[in-house]
Amino acid sequence: MKDLHDEFKAIWLAHDLPESFLSNIEFTGIPDQAVYSSFRLGVAASISIGLSGLSAAYLHFLRTGIAQKVTVDARHAVLSCHSQAYYTTDGTVPSGDTWDTIAGLYRTKENGWVRIHTNFPHHRVGVLSILGIPDTPSSPATKETVRATIARWDAQELEDACAERGMCVFRMRSLEEWDASPQGRAVAALPIVDVRPIAATGTAPGTGSGSSAGDNPNPTDIHIRGLHQTPNPTRPLSGLRILDLSRVLAGPVAGRTLAAHGAQVLLVTSPSFPDLPLLDVETSLGKRTVQIDVEQSDGRQTLTALARDADVFLQAYRPGALQGKGFGVGDVVRMKMDAAGVGKGKQEGILSGGIVYASLSAWGWDGPWAGRRGFDSLVQTATGFNYDEGAVFMYYHNQNNAQGIERDGIVPRPLPMQALDHAAGYFLAFGVHVALIKALRSGGSHEVRVSLAGVGRWVRSLGRLRLDSFTEKLPVLPKNAEDEEIKRLSIEWCERRGTSLPIRSVSSSVSGTPETVQKPRRKMTALRHAAVLAKTPVREGILAADAGGNGDWGAPMRLDADAAVWVE
Repeated sequence: MKDLHDEFKAIWLAHDLPESFLSNIEFTGIPDQAVYSSFRLGVAASISIGLSGLSAAYLHFLRTGIAQKVTVDARHAVLSCHSQAYYTTDGTVPSGDTWDTIAGLYRTKENGWVRIHTNFPHHRVGVLSILGIPDTPSSPATKETVRATIARWDAQELEDACAERGMCVFRMRSLEEWDASPQGRAVAALPIVDVRPIAATGTAPGTGSGSSAGDNPNPTDIHIRGLHQTPNPTRPLSGLRILDLSRVLAGPVAGRTLAAHGAQVLLVTSPSFPDLPLLDVETSLGKRTVQIDVEQSDGRQTLTALARDADVFLQAYRPGALQGKGFGVGDVVRMKMDAAGVGKGKQEGILSGGIVYASLSAWGWDGPWAGRRGFDSLVQTATGFNYDEGAVFMYYHNQNNAQGIERDGIVPRPLPMQALDHAAGYFLAFGVHVALIKALRSGGSHEVRVSLAGVGRWVRSLGRLRLDSFTEKLPVLPKNAEDEEIKRLSIEWCERRGTSLPIRSVSSSVSGTPETVQKPRRKMTALRHAAVLAKTPVREGILAADAGGNGDWGAPMRLDADAAVWVE
């Protein structure tokens, strides 16, 4: 098994970060005893969160000359990878389920298994259409009906049929099956976090048609606005503007982390897309939120204007999806260059034409599955986690089978939290920090890539715990925010007023006539950030600067809290 410190060091050095700064990281707790799983999820959580925290501290050091310690506790890190389950609103644990009523794992013919993901309405409609199951408000499809129907399908045939329609259904594979598959081999060739420079033409070095010297200045002349126009930054990302076009969960976790380190993060969602409020309210903490319809020309113009003044463009759409709408990596880089006047004679001083384009995908950018939709739970099923976790669990609880369990007897077991999503989010934040560090050193624009499948392969590479992993010695995850452990690690937030805090009509106690007043600001509790920086604490909760109630910082608690503008 890999040592936590050795693995942390290897990833850090792989991105040309100084070995001397590693003395500033401290891990506490026992990662391999932090959660109930045979996979080393405590180590994965500690490393990914630690990398995001230490890289933020190093970026702050480069900007200010101030070094600081970063501490990560293993149990706190593990709980942070289930943070969406640990918040309250106005003292109440949210009711409802984040999962659709028919989503989950189902047995197919010949003891196969598939997982279906139907949390978005159009995915539910599509899957049920393929299965031939009616679904109406008065008579909704039930899990029992879905179970009986899927039992008559072959697992691979159902996966293929759903793939043809762009639906989210994948069959369960073992780790070995995944490794031998074309997509498994494609993912194996990629680094966990891929940070690469982007040429002034909007292409990776060595690709594209190039341009003349007048249109393609030296990358060292091109800098990121927020890094060079923010004197005396109080936090690592002070002064930086980040456009966050992501949903559920990895991308939003990355954006939330960047906001915690001082960036102005503007979360952009579409009014035509379904939302998941039980998740959105927690992953949007510290962000500003706006809805823009990029299918409309005015929406595209608005997003273009925001992108031109952004320092980081973070997105979690399938590879190629945003390019088709004019917001691929090359498109956004050219927007920045045009705004800075690159190639138009504006060559004096620092050109604020640099940007970091950070992308999250499910299956990576190469291979036959690159364009498929995917989520953490689906990646767990398709890449072997559910199979192998189930095998170890059943082996430990079935000692009569000394030779192990045959495939027909395996019941898939999900990981205790969506560890791939959260680890990928922290790795993406780490990649953004690395790209900003490179931009600070040598200028230019950079692209960052992280995939759920790639993070999953890395989690496996950490090694496995012994077969007695499933003993009562390992702690389970608390159910919700009412647990005392969660209460100790939580902090209170206050709702931001933004530009559109809802109003309500009331009757005046004096005249009895209607009056329009703002609703009281709601309160939340949520887990604290697990990476603790000694000198630049993350922004979280009710800040002292907001004690007067001006609403400039806090929890948006909705996706349309703000205007589509950057604030100074």
